[in-house]
Amino acid sequence: MANIITGIRIIISTSLMFCPVLSPAFFVLYITAGITDIIDGAVARKTGTVSDFGSKLDTAADIVFVSVCLIRLLPVMHFPVWLYIWIVIITMIKLTNIAIGLIRQKEFISVHSIINKLTGGLLFIFPLSLGIIDFRYSAAAVCMIATIAAVYEGYLIQTGRTA
Repeated sequence: MANIITGIRIIISTSLMFCPVLSPAFFVLYITAGITDIIDGAVARKTGTVSDFGSKLDTAADIVFVSVCLIRLLPVMHFPVWLYIWIVIITMIKLTNIAIGLIRQKEFISVHSIINKLTGGLLFIFPLSLGIIDFRYSAAAVCMIATIAAVYEGYLIQTGRTA
């Protein structure tokens, strides 16, 4: 059941590509994707169906969701150049972590640390806060936490402490 919920998140995330950005339909799909992200892990734990496959599927769904949101939101955000550079640096750190995990442990490593979950939560809240907080400040805060999370993730992968 949990993997079905995660699969639904992938479908919903992909559907965001076809909605007008920041429209009511966009926000309904966006919030629904966020809810499925919260409940899939809870369902897996409650039903005793936590699995390595489910963890990897959840990570893949997160990547799809974040990628679609970046593709859709970045063009309308008009971030300062330094913020785009920061986002690229975080992306490069995350891609390096994936490569190191593949090279060292011969598998895709999913790190579900508390700081990664915090980063995901902040990324989720970011578009919802656009009318309340100046996006440059909230984006910088998200990038700061995401950088710490990416570096910590790299440390865990390097030291083999990902289990």
